[in-house]
Amino acid sequence: MSHPELDRRLTRLVHENLRCHDPACEPRNALPWLPALQRWQAARLRDSFADFLASPRERLAAEFFLTDLYGDFDVDERDREIERVLPVMRRVLPEKLLFAVADTIELAVLSHAFDLRMAEALSKRVAPDAIDLPNYAAAYREIGLPRLRRHQIRLIESIGTILDRAVSTPFIGTLLRMSRGPARAAGLQDLQHFLERGFAAFKRLGGAQRFVDEISRRELVVSERLFSGHPQPFAPS
Repeated sequence: MSHPELDRRLTRLVHENLRCHDPACEPRNALPWLPALQRWQAARLRDSFADFLASPRERLAAEFFLTDLYGDFDVDERDREIERVLPVMRRVLPEKLLFAVADTIELAVLSHAFDLRMAEALSKRVAPDAIDLPNYAAAYREIGLPRLRRHQIRLIESIGTILDRAVSTPFIGTLLRMSRGPARAAGLQDLQHFLERGFAAFKRLGGAQRFVDEISRRELVVSERLFSGHPQPFAPS
């Protein structure tokens, strides 16, 4: 992807993410089922990744996935920074990592769009504080869109793969550390910290492909089970 294409993708995704989080544009953001759903999903993911979280080698990467990529988090401020200082990013951040940033924002947009639909579906079934597996699974099937669900998981896989390759690329770590000062001066602190957390997590793994592949495999199984009406979709696979 050329520089202009990457810039256009980042700008488009920034606008999409800000728009889908804006209650004025998307009234479902005000549904009390939305934060309840996100808490429920975050707890489910911690249960599903319990073995990774218990591993000294994999814990940091698992926490990064849960808090920065796949949990209940808000990237509005990071996105506002990207929109405001995109030209500066080109000068201070390694390009490889900008691809990870773009995938991360796309993941945020898609995940939040699914959450809005799920919250609306759950609002017709159950009280916000009573979300349970049967109602969650029924809402998941009602929303449908299995190809987009698979794309959501593939984005997680792509981000992990990019970070893993960045860790093994000479001088990327040095460039990332050198960008701290310029990033701070440009107001990119949150984005810088996000990238450094991901870089540190994957560096500790010493090779992340097995970890990334296993997360992707498990989540694809979970999605297939939910769509098929499996009684225990989150059971170990």
